[in-house]
Amino acid sequence: MKLPGEEERGGGVGPFLIYMVVGVSAFVLIVLFAVFKSNDNKRGGSEYLQEVQEQREEAAKQEEPAAEEEPSEKPKLRAEDLDFWDMYPEETEEEMSEAAETEETGNVVSKNPYTEKAEREMEADRQKEEEQRNDPATDGRHTLITNRDGTEEWVLINPYLTKNTLDFTKMEDKAGLKRYMENGRKTSYVGVDISKHTGKVYFPSIKAAGVDYVMIRLGSRGYSTGQITLDENFKENIEGAIDAQLDIGIYFYSQAITQDEAIQEANFVMQNLEPYRTHVKYPIAFNMGFVSNDKSRIEGLSREDKTAVTVSFMEAVKAAGYVPMIYGDKEWLIKEVDLTKLQDYDVWLSQEEEIPDYPYLYSMWQYNTDGVVNGIDGGADLNICFISYAER
Repeated sequence: MKLPGEEERGGGVGPFLIYMVVGVSAFVLIVLFAVFKSNDNKRGGSEYLQEVQEQREEAAKQEEPAAEEEPSEKPKLRAEDLDFWDMYPEETEEEMSEAAETEETGNVVSKNPYTEKAEREMEADRQKEEEQRNDPATDGRHTLITNRDGTEEWVLINPYLTKNTLDFTKMEDKAGLKRYMENGRKTSYVGVDISKHTGKVYFPSIKAAGVDYVMIRLGSRGYSTGQITLDENFKENIEGAIDAQLDIGIYFYSQAITQDEAIQEANFVMQNLEPYRTHVKYPIAFNMGFVSNDKSRIEGLSREDKTAVTVSFMEAVKAAGYVPMIYGDKEWLIKEVDLTKLQDYDVWLSQEEEIPDYPYLYSMWQYNTDGVVNGIDGGADLNICFISYAER
């Protein structure tokens, strides 16, 4: 139902309002489109720039491995890799020092005479030390031997043989007789060795002179005939020593050329000692050696032969219950027999020196063959023993 006057108002303003609404809407749409377009352009530009930046970063990443691989493909050259360095000789330290001094002063450098002298002295000292190390007289590994023909030679000391450890600062002489003293007490024993060549011996007198023991020659084998004989004074000497209450040892001069002959000599000694067996406290010594101004039976024996003969005699003596001993001078003991096969036996060294230089162990030392002792007319063979055999 229409109100009064409605139709007339609607007919006057209806179309105008429609056009106005349409126009405003169109304007709004145009403004919105423009805004959206502007935003799209901005967003598109940012995305483009971002894409370009990403492409640059990707290219940089691809170049980095190539840069890292480049050193391995082309290693850097070092100074020593260049061939031209071989064209120049190496300078010694002395030349480098002189070159440095020349560079500093601008002058040719001459050696300081004092420095040059010191260098010569140092070189001389070095050569001297080298010579001493190679000198058998000072290297401590050699010992000097005087051969029976008078020649001398240095012989290497066997490191496997027992060494002599005597301290000769403890040795003293009293009335021409040597004594070994330790802490003010005599620890050695004075001895003489006697035979028919000694002549008449007054045993109470030598006892009173300080002699403790005697080494008596029982017999010998002839150096040319090979005949075994009893010493002419043996019986008189051993009985005189027993009466004087001296300790007694025995020695036999051998010229055995076979082991059988050595055993024969030992048996001869045992037979003649039997009556005096309980009185023999000191060793029975085997004395084999060359003779002066003549040829002996043993001249043709080798070192091995002489060693084997010695062992045969020693073992026979040992089997009979006596103490075996080998007698000899330095040359005989070191050169003529093999001591490595005689280590089980005591040694009686003959060396007429103030201090013997025999390097190996010995228990008795004959230090004088022309000594003076009361009770013996003429020269006496003097000995010192470092073991108390009588108390064994």
